[in-house]
Amino acid sequence: MCGIFAVIGSREVSSIILDGLRKLEYRGYDSAGIATIDRSKTDQIGKLNIIKSKGKLIKLANLIKEKPPQGHVGIGHTRWATHGKPNERNSHPHLDSLAQIAVVQNGIIENYRDLSKSLKLKGIKLTSETDTEIIPHLIGLEIEQSLANGLSPNGQTLLIAVQKVLTLLKGTYAIAVIWSKAPNALVVASGQAPLVLGFGEGEFFCASDIPALAEFTRTFLPLEDHEIALLTPLGIELYDVDGNRQHRPPSLLEGTELTADKKNFRHFMLKEIYEQPEKTQFWIDRFLPMDLPLKNSLTFPISTYVLEKIEQIQILACGTSRHAAMVGAYLLEQFAGVSTKVYFASEFRYAPPPLSPNTLTIGVSQSGETADTLAALRMEKDRRDSINDANFSFHHLGITNRIDSSFGRELDNVIDIGSGIEIGVAATKTFLGQMLSFYGLTLLFASYRQKRTPQEILDLSNDLRLIPKQQTDLIKKHDSLSREIAHMFVETKDVIFLGRGINYPIALEGALKLKEISYIHAQGYPAGELKHGPIALLDKHVPVVSIAPPGVVYEKVLSNSQEAKARDARLIGVSTSGQGAEMFDELFTIPKVSEWVSPLLTVVPLQLFSYHIAAHKGLDVDQPRNLAKSVTVE
Repeated sequence: MCGIFAVIGSREVSSIILDGLRKLEYRGYDSAGIATIDRSKTDQIGKLNIIKSKGKLIKLANLIKEKPPQGHVGIGHTRWATHGKPNERNSHPHLDSLAQIAVVQNGIIENYRDLSKSLKLKGIKLTSETDTEIIPHLIGLEIEQSLANGLSPNGQTLLIAVQKVLTLLKGTYAIAVIWSKAPNALVVASGQAPLVLGFGEGEFFCASDIPALAEFTRTFLPLEDHEIALLTPLGIELYDVDGNRQHRPPSLLEGTELTADKKNFRHFMLKEIYEQPEKTQFWIDRFLPMDLPLKNSLTFPISTYVLEKIEQIQILACGTSRHAAMVGAYLLEQFAGVSTKVYFASEFRYAPPPLSPNTLTIGVSQSGETADTLAALRMEKDRRDSINDANFSFHHLGITNRIDSSFGRELDNVIDIGSGIEIGVAATKTFLGQMLSFYGLTLLFASYRQKRTPQEILDLSNDLRLIPKQQTDLIKKHDSLSREIAHMFVETKDVIFLGRGINYPIALEGALKLKEISYIHAQGYPAGELKHGPIALLDKHVPVVSIAPPGVVYEKVLSNSQEAKARDARLIGVSTSGQGAEMFDELFTIPKVSEWVSPLLTVVPLQLFSYHIAAHKGLDVDQPRNLAKSVTVE
């Protein structure tokens, strides 16, 4: 989940690295650091300059501003702590014992304890709590051996040393390495963690994500799994895991939104909430044309065979993506008639269900880099490929906001949710985009399976076309209401969210948003489960948020809410203003809509509710503590 940016060329690189890291801070902001090689004109051996700081990137930027490190090659890192506390000692870059080799890493080295023991037996003292620190020490030992064998201190020697060390590592990694004795070389490598090369004019880059490169070049090349590259001022050499030279043309980035402007909004999160009606309309224009039947006009990357023959669907996702998947599973099963289950991607690898024939596996990830989800998809492909039966072939689909991600590279069939760049770590418009993708899939399956009448399919389509206007009205109304009542919850320690049916996942998502950005403990429950234990928590200090749109469970949710009210809980409703709404102490009204489309509306006031509580508390809404936007470690 950390961010890596590195560059080599003919100009000073410290400011370039800092600009690249700013585009990657969403990946982690516990600490940051930079290393460059300062070389005099007459000396081929350089000196490492290291600057590191605890906390967000602005602290590192201030240090660099005071005394910019010199050098035409450098590596930078913004950290999400995995091993060791988020302090300066554990910040990247990490050095070998001679302070000649600097390394930054994203990922987790699973066998670092064993490797650490072997290093200590060789007399090497480790100074941090991280798994990364073993890498420069191991590279240093390999280089020492190479030099003893007569090799020269240059980029090829560094490359060979890194190649040997990578064979010792178990786990996931993306690394960038520089060596003061080879100041014209930068070595980078990827092992199940994203890393992208950038081709500039007289300089070359690598970064954890393409947006970090967009300011400097539009020509890029993602590293494939277990590839390694040597970057020099003259070009890039690419090698596979066996050391064979690779020749693969780069791609040109065109028409992709890679920058974001906060405009007049206080935070990116609020801006992104406000963008949701526009993104919904964009989805409708692209995926929900007026032509009928829908199966002839919906342009999703899914085959007719899958639509007609698949017997069940399994969805793999984590966090907010999993909540969107739960809405999708409800739609696919209840509206389209396809048996569908949602799995925690993080658990799927270790307790997979028995293999069943004619199964579609859907992976859902906002970033397209979620390590748990990618690993689960790879495992599922491997175990299905191991069975020599066409019914067990790997039918798959990815849903992501980043078509240029690992999802896009590894999966043949990917739905681009088209939500645009999202800066706020707590997902809002990407959650909406994921849900909309499942609505499209539901309409397709229902059309092909004929589980619904043409009129029912048309009714759902027409209801979806009304959503953008309804979302716009809700945002205007509930932005003000949320701001007005936020002060009431500043001292709140616990909140319970209730929902039923298709809105149970919205209760989970509402609770997650509140936890993520306000640091208030919140829990979502199926409303009927309140009396089976959680009701013991209720008193006047524990607010209850009930999601009660019109539908078959409307009266049931109102009854469950009344149970909370009887225990003195402050009751916040997301419902219509009809009969029964008077029980709510605060009411976020929504229009009377079909229960099928209600999640696209009920989530909006919950996003605003969480946002304004966090903003009123003066918290960093866009970069909440301990979180990262792209979860690239398991």
